[in-house]
Amino acid sequence: MAGERIIELDKVSVYQNENLILANVTLSVSTGEFVYLIGKTGSGKSSLLKTIYAELPVRIGTARVTAYDLRRLRIHEVPFLRRKLGIIFQDFQLLMDRSVNDNLLFVMHATGWKDKRQMQKRLLEVLAKVNLGNKGPKMPHQLSGGEQQRVAIARALVNDPEVILADEPTGNLDPESSEGIISLLMDISKTGRAVVMATHNYTFFDKYPARTLICEKGKVVPVTNLPE
Repeated sequence: MAGERIIELDKVSVYQNENLILANVTLSVSTGEFVYLIGKTGSGKSSLLKTIYAELPVRIGTARVTAYDLRRLRIHEVPFLRRKLGIIFQDFQLLMDRSVNDNLLFVMHATGWKDKRQMQKRLLEVLAKVNLGNKGPKMPHQLSGGEQQRVAIARALVNDPEVILADEPTGNLDPESSEGIISLLMDISKTGRAVVMATHNYTFFDKYPARTLICEKGKVVPVTNLPE
């Protein structure tokens, strides 16, 4: 069940440098809600996600993510905002020179964890959630693509975020692995987190239905019928 609104954008314009990508974006996402964001390559999906996690500034309109007003967000506040967000990318962005465990510990150290016992406990918890409980000592290259993306999801969960933003998380995966990732993200939303997933893979929408928005012609609008 969806709860309180955790992302609220009202008449926001999304820019890349001086180029207007999306105009007059108004949307809200609640806790426990799963939302697909679809659209062709270059339609603005990634730019919208970057706006939500403050990679791109909000110049026009109003935007709130968790407790933060993005229009008034100061540079030193960005890391605090991102601790409330879990961000997942198409290319996994794992540190290939260290084990799965050390990938997660790196994030913990970077976000202020100190207690080694608590860190180890959390590490085991998130690996178990993504069904990789025995993969901690492995190096990323020893894992399949689907397993690497599960590590990336575990990393995104480390700080118990309120929002998961997934940018084409199945883009580099085979159909079976893709379905596993979508199912996992759906399960994560059921724990009370908001999940926004940008994708152009519509294969599993019938099996995993959710509210769907489309970026097209510089707008973000609800969609009921998927494009061909």
